[in-house]
Amino acid sequence: MRSWKQISLLALCVVILLASTPGKPAWQMKADYVEACSCHLFCPCYFNKHAEHPHCEFNMAVKVREGYSGNTNLAGAKYWLTGDLGDEWGTNKKGDWVVVSFDPSTNKEQRDALAPMILKTYGLEWKELKVQEAPIQVDRAGDIVNATLGGGQLATMKLKREAGADGKGVVLKNVKYFGAQNNDGFDMYRSLEHSANVQGHKFSYSDRNAFLISIDTHEGEQASGMSAGK
Repeated sequence: MRSWKQISLLALCVVILLASTPGKPAWQMKADYVEACSCHLFCPCYFNKHAEHPHCEFNMAVKVREGYSGNTNLAGAKYWLTGDLGDEWGTNKKGDWVVVSFDPSTNKEQRDALAPMILKTYGLEWKELKVQEAPIQVDRAGDIVNATLGGGQLATMKLKREAGADGKGVVLKNVKYFGAQNNDGFDMYRSLEHSANVQGHKFSYSDRNAFLISIDTHEGEQASGMSAGK
């Protein structure tokens, strides 16, 4: 009789332990970003509900360092976001337009998995959203980063790292990146060239905000950042 009681007690403990152990998120990824926008350094969107102008036109080159969605391995997947936040992202969580470009090496399963993850991370409803395929290339040499979409025909970013007072760079910490739960800080750059010509949208800037950042985002409550979720 005592052995049955011991077994029952053990079974009850197992049930309680399983119930109290948080489940594995349905999706998660760590990704490295190269990003530039039309605001001057540093982009005021991260501390206000409006951009410097009635628009914030951006390019983002992204490579997934590690991650998954269900049984899909996302490591090595590459995508590029080009768009304009518009003037309602901070008040109504609405963006003007965005074009999502997947590198040809990113397979269909990865694309299907990444699409909702991207939308969830940024937490905006886009008035116009288009998807395309184009080669993505990112190169770094010293303090210069070059990133191109479609060989530079569709978009390009040439960025120079901010030296800082000690010449070792400037990294902004303790600031949220959109809805990502964690990031390693904004490594400040300045655009030498930042342009796009995609899906009927065209812009070109220089001497504007840019940075490199690595984020960690996953299923669950998104971080609140950029004043109203940007």
